[in-house]
Amino acid sequence: MNLWLRPMAALVFFATLLPAQSKVERGRYLAEEAARCQECHTPRLPGGGFDRSKWMKGAVLDIKPLEPIENWKKTAPDLTRSSRLWLKWGDLALLNYLKTGKGPGGKVSARPMPAYTFKHEDADAIVEYLRSLP
Repeated sequence: MNLWLRPMAALVFFATLLPAQSKVERGRYLAEEAARCQECHTPRLPGGGFDRSKWMKGAVLDIKPLEPIENWKKTAPDLTRSSRLWLKWGDLALLNYLKTGKGPGGKVSARPMPAYTFKHEDADAIVEYLRSLP
């Protein structure tokens, strides 16, 4: 066997032994590590750290554009399942928003929110993660 094939064969073998990542775990990774949703949607403590008791519950944004930007929002909404946003949109609209970057009315979110376009599986995992939050 070629030398480069041995590590690859070992990787494939051991990868099959690892437990599958749950949808909620995948969604947590995507929301917190890839998209960094907590940066805007979680309030900060006076020392600058996140207020874990209000995780993804919405926050006042401390960032401002260098030049005026139309429709710049000063707050980020609560993303938890009991929020007004979730109650108004529901799971399907939130899923579609994460896939298309457009809300139920077809509008792109106001800045500084990026217009994400996740794959269906990833958007679904993020919705499951957000649904799991208290």
